[in-house]
Amino acid sequence: MSTDKLQWYKSAVQLRGSVLPAVLPRAIFCGAIGVIVSAMHYQGLAVSLPFLGSFIPNIVLGLLLVFRTNTAYERFWEGRKLWGIITNTTRNLARQIWVSVEEREPEDRERKIATLRLLVAFAIATKLHLRCESINQELEGLMNLEQYQKLKGMNNPPLEVAFWISDYLQYQYERNCLNSYQLTALQTLINELVDCLGGCERILRTPIPLAYAIHLKQLLLLYCLSLPLQMVANFGWFTGLVVIIISFTLLGIEEIGVEIENPFGYDENDLPLDNICGNMRRNIEDLISLAPSVRNGQDSKTFSAQRWQIEG
Repeated sequence: MSTDKLQWYKSAVQLRGSVLPAVLPRAIFCGAIGVIVSAMHYQGLAVSLPFLGSFIPNIVLGLLLVFRTNTAYERFWEGRKLWGIITNTTRNLARQIWVSVEEREPEDRERKIATLRLLVAFAIATKLHLRCESINQELEGLMNLEQYQKLKGMNNPPLEVAFWISDYLQYQYERNCLNSYQLTALQTLINELVDCLGGCERILRTPIPLAYAIHLKQLLLLYCLSLPLQMVANFGWFTGLVVIIISFTLLGIEEIGVEIENPFGYDENDLPLDNICGNMRRNIEDLISLAPSVRNGQDSKTFSAQRWQIEG
């Protein structure tokens, strides 16, 4: 058997990341109702009510579930796209700062490194902000103590970090270490980061309407509890098992929508924000380990001369 086929079977029985632990107790409850109805039917009681099959039309329930799942997935996918933009914009911004900002004094290199690490701090602060968590030790090594303490008292920490980065670029422009075109390009990238922050906040603070979520749960519960009355005449003592299977299917679809509608948490199916931020940090540290080819006017002349010699 090929590796792909084995992986398929492993995924089919995998518990981690599935909704089975959350849904199975509810499905078993519905199945227990089915067993009770089967026992009552066996005793000759008139519990078979097949007309209930039209009480909640299957197509209506199916459309509601599909709409619920699609809406939740759209939120999940939009969150993933926004974090992809944050990752790419951070890389571009770090690369341009590292190469474009001229170093005139020894401490300029340290300021530049500190700013590059603030880009990672923006991503981590955004992650904590979306999870409604306080500033913690993840940010300690990415800024000085004064900045760290100030960030603890801010209502929107990532926005403050973005301000610090913009302030650094403006300062370098005033020192003539950046020209106006470079400053505009870099500030545009920072604006993209802030826009992504706003997009993530929109997902977080605009949940699925509560009335819709409650109504869907009520319909699911009514449908699953009415299943035994619809099926007992045909399935007899197997009614409970059939009800468990059908209930598990429907309740599982609804639970998937609930789990992915807020993609910034700690659920198995949420976005791997810790890994994304960790990759950003490694990328920035790798960049810092590389010395820019052009760092001042003399290096620029030397680099240009070497280039023309090679091309000549």
